[in-house]
Amino acid sequence: MPCAVGLRRAHVHDNPVFQQQGTGGMSDDSFRFELQCTDGAARLGRIHLPRGVIRTPAFMPVGTQGTVKGIWPQDVRAAGADIILGNTYHLMLRPTAERIHELFGSLHAFMRWDGPILTDSGGFQVMSLSSLRKITEEGVHFRSHLDGSAHFMSPERSMEIQHLLDSDIRMQLDEVIALPATVEEQARAMQRSLRWAARCREAFERQQAMGRAIFGIVQGGVEEELRAASVKGLLEIGFHGYAIGGLAVGEGQETMLRMVEYTAALLPAKQPRYLMGVGTPEDLLEAVARGVDMFDCVMPTRAGRHGQAFTRFGKLNLRNARFATDTRPLDPGNPHPALGGYSRAYLHHLVKAGELLGQMILSLANIAYYQQLMAGMREAISQGTFEQFRQRTKEQWQAGLPD
Repeated sequence: MPCAVGLRRAHVHDNPVFQQQGTGGMSDDSFRFELQCTDGAARLGRIHLPRGVIRTPAFMPVGTQGTVKGIWPQDVRAAGADIILGNTYHLMLRPTAERIHELFGSLHAFMRWDGPILTDSGGFQVMSLSSLRKITEEGVHFRSHLDGSAHFMSPERSMEIQHLLDSDIRMQLDEVIALPATVEEQARAMQRSLRWAARCREAFERQQAMGRAIFGIVQGGVEEELRAASVKGLLEIGFHGYAIGGLAVGEGQETMLRMVEYTAALLPAKQPRYLMGVGTPEDLLEAVARGVDMFDCVMPTRAGRHGQAFTRFGKLNLRNARFATDTRPLDPGNPHPALGGYSRAYLHHLVKAGELLGQMILSLANIAYYQQLMAGMREAISQGTFEQFRQRTKEQWQAGLPD
């Protein structure tokens, strides 16, 4: 039977810990997660924010430096995206959050995006600068990859930057480590991330950011005990939503999905769950099946810039010579112009010739396909047919488009 959309509603203040500690001066209706229904572990919902509603499961295109690479903001919106992601690290270095705030008031006005924006904390980028940074309890001292200038990122500074950008959903600063790593290393990073989470929450409270939200990030590597301890600590602090971090960093898909399933089951049912930095269409499908609501990844636009397209019929490498005489579009019958409007032969030519238009069309085609995949999952959950959709989608990827 189809599940009754609107049957179950969930509010952030249903978390008794968050209710006890306050909400940073926000009104009851400034942030609300509405869990409409479930189908197995898969969840259909809506995140209500002053700048708009986010339909979940949701994929957030990544606008690292104030742009989803190669795509007009209005085309990102028309493809079906309700929210995009901005990067704290890159924007703090160039053009700086202070300049954006002084000139435009928000990242939204700066890049002409009228919907919600989630900003990551900058932690992943800072931690990746292994030869250019030093981590202390206070934060991370690092040198810019642009010009070598010295900077300091603390939990408080991360929240200040995100506040200057006026993002709608803000992420705590966490310590991200590459896998494999020892249990001791994973435990140390998880515990420091919890201490930083508390400082981020306190900084967010002081900002009294009406209508904005803050998410905590679950760490703990691939150890169930550490993941459980991280969840427990974050729930004691209290956040609007919870992200699963520290995965897709070298552990492999099977391990990643095992940790996603374990961690998601520990998180509050009435608050959104966000799997960070993931991933392929299969990753998204499998993680939704395990109870995740939100995703982000650079993969669709990065793949597009390298001549690759994601479609209902699997992944296509337009560099391959076999597409030189293929007059079919990427996805025959697809109403989106990037997926259904240009021949594979033309796209092959653009890619081989190094033309920017090829990168732009393929990037938009990939964003459009990701949004269509999320829309298909939302419809299937609403009808109680998610498992059938999941199997049918995987079979179609495997079979490909008949010649």
